[in-house]
Amino acid sequence: MTSVLYDAPGPKARARHLVFGAVSTIVILAIIGFVIWRFAETGQFTAAKWQIFSFPRVQQTLIQAAGATLSAFGVAAAGSLVLGLVLAVGRLSDRPWVSRPFHWFTELFRAIPVLILMMMLYYGLPPALGVRWPPYTAVVVALILYNGSVLAEVFRAGIESLPKGQREAGLAIGLRKSQVMASILLPQAVRAMLPVIISQLVVTLKDTALGFIVTYNEILFQAKFFGSQVQYGTPIVPSAIVAGVLYVGMCLILSGLAKLAERQLRRSQKVSDFRAGRGLVRP
Repeated sequence: MTSVLYDAPGPKARARHLVFGAVSTIVILAIIGFVIWRFAETGQFTAAKWQIFSFPRVQQTLIQAAGATLSAFGVAAAGSLVLGLVLAVGRLSDRPWVSRPFHWFTELFRAIPVLILMMMLYYGLPPALGVRWPPYTAVVVALILYNGSVLAEVFRAGIESLPKGQREAGLAIGLRKSQVMASILLPQAVRAMLPVIISQLVVTLKDTALGFIVTYNEILFQAKFFGSQVQYGTPIVPSAIVAGVLYVGMCLILSGLAKLAERQLRRSQKVSDFRAGRGLVRP
């Protein structure tokens, strides 16, 4: 029996794959065990290293840092979606004098790393223009410019992947181009590209950690501060673990909300298709 894309492995190939899988598992477990052993040898799991996180003031500071992270992410996510839609619609314009500026804007800010954007907005603008932006503004604007440019390509790819007959049918029944885009093309493109959009929003959430470079008081900034406390044994590894747990938890919550939204969209689409089908049936 053979598959469409490749030949099914025989007994020798399956045995070889089993050996390779077992060896790889042993190597990975050995590396993890060595890392845990080194942490234990250097006292990273002792109570003295974790004592700093037992203080209510430290816990309150971490909660405030998580709130600052979510605040920057919320504004950046909303701004990125809006900017991405605007850039995608601009790039799809039939007029070159409209599409070309949007094209170069998207390519420029998609190519600049987020960290450089944050540093330019926080450290570069004040000497050059006499503008003093707070760290929050620098972080949010940089995230919006970068992720909005990336989402613009996502929306554009989703719209262009739809059959051209849908656009032509909308224009044929008298709809304007803006109505065709808003009522026909964009809803389908967003539904099709929703997993990619959610993945990019997760990247936006994680990129808020770069705000510590511009002294934004978020989770990584506080973790770095607590990890440098000499009087508590410089708990660098415990601080990194705590910060990692917070980031993983927020990303899991965001992924869960995204799956819920995707499930609701599919359910509403099935209901609308069912109602449309009933409307076509004559009594």
